[in-house]
Amino acid sequence: MRIGIEAQRLFRPHKHGMDRVALELIKNLQVFDKENQYFIFVKPDEDHTAIEETENFKIVEIEGGLYPIWEQVKLPKVVKSYNCDVLHCTSNTAPLNAKIPLITTLHDVIFKEGSILSQLTTSASWYQKIGNLYRRLIVDAVVNKSHQIITVSNFEKQNISNVCGLDDSKIQTVHNGVNASFTTEISASKKDNVRKKYNLPNQFLLHIGNTDPRKNTARVLKAFNRYVNTLSKDTKLVLVGLDNTKLNIILKNLDLENELADKIVLTGYVSDKDLPVIFNLSEVFLFPSLREGFGIPIIEAMACGVPVITSNTSSMPEVAGDAALLVDPNNEKAIFEAIQKIQSNKIFKNELVEKGLKQYQSFSWENAAKKVLNIYQQFNHKNI
Repeated sequence: MRIGIEAQRLFRPHKHGMDRVALELIKNLQVFDKENQYFIFVKPDEDHTAIEETENFKIVEIEGGLYPIWEQVKLPKVVKSYNCDVLHCTSNTAPLNAKIPLITTLHDVIFKEGSILSQLTTSASWYQKIGNLYRRLIVDAVVNKSHQIITVSNFEKQNISNVCGLDDSKIQTVHNGVNASFTTEISASKKDNVRKKYNLPNQFLLHIGNTDPRKNTARVLKAFNRYVNTLSKDTKLVLVGLDNTKLNIILKNLDLENELADKIVLTGYVSDKDLPVIFNLSEVFLFPSLREGFGIPIIEAMACGVPVITSNTSSMPEVAGDAALLVDPNNEKAIFEAIQKIQSNKIFKNELVEKGLKQYQSFSWENAAKKVLNIYQQFNHKNI
């Protein structure tokens, strides 16, 4: 087969969830599929080390421009010129004029929830707002055009079926996995280097956040403030993914600028190379998102031997199982009490760690890639 994979952001230096999923999928397909010919369609960008061409994997760079134009106009023309048998689009949208079988990965349909006005008035960045608006406007046509939808959790499968009016048979769940770099086997020297690089304190809780309200960073800050004021004034909070300007806006809205000014350490963007080390150095990972299609950081933290606090909503119970402390993400007191329970009970904390080290092994990028390959093969013209 000649398989096209749209992974337009694969080469951008600061990769996020969907980019990382596409990268792991392609890297694992490269390992065990030596028969089919792959064409990876990307935008030119800085990180050319993300993936290397092999005999049957060719990188095809398509010059940029606004993403809708790149996807709807440029991509179909190039795909046609490579005579692909199937096209897999990995980032929630797809070209509507593709002339071959189309597979689309819908990580979630969060962008369909709430009114357009409410989405445009959230504190998310304008980049996020415009992206969500584009996805919202096009997704119904995309799912109707697609021959197969892939999603990342059983929760999201049911949600897509309900929101988009699709029969379950058109949607397949392919769970995400954990990269092997997320491990407890990290040297003391590497830990020391990363601690110095990011100026990390000796004892800290960890949260990955951004300006998207669903990451629930504001309630994490409120729960942390309660914790340091009542139980552990020496503990600090390390925030990955936020810069000082964005943090100050959140703190000002919460009236916590003075109370937390010296209690928070900002790392900014953290590379995939350093993130496992930061997990290993942390005491507890706080991930009480309001909504997730999957929540990869949950199992990454577990693989690093860190106890996890996450939400009892959407996909997170499916991913965490009984290996995390589940809380109501709308209840800052519940988040605070979860921190207190883990930090005050070593036996319970160690039990969570041990359960997490087993739970993450249920999720494998190799298995994910094999499931996706089976989906591709359904569209082999020899089998149709």
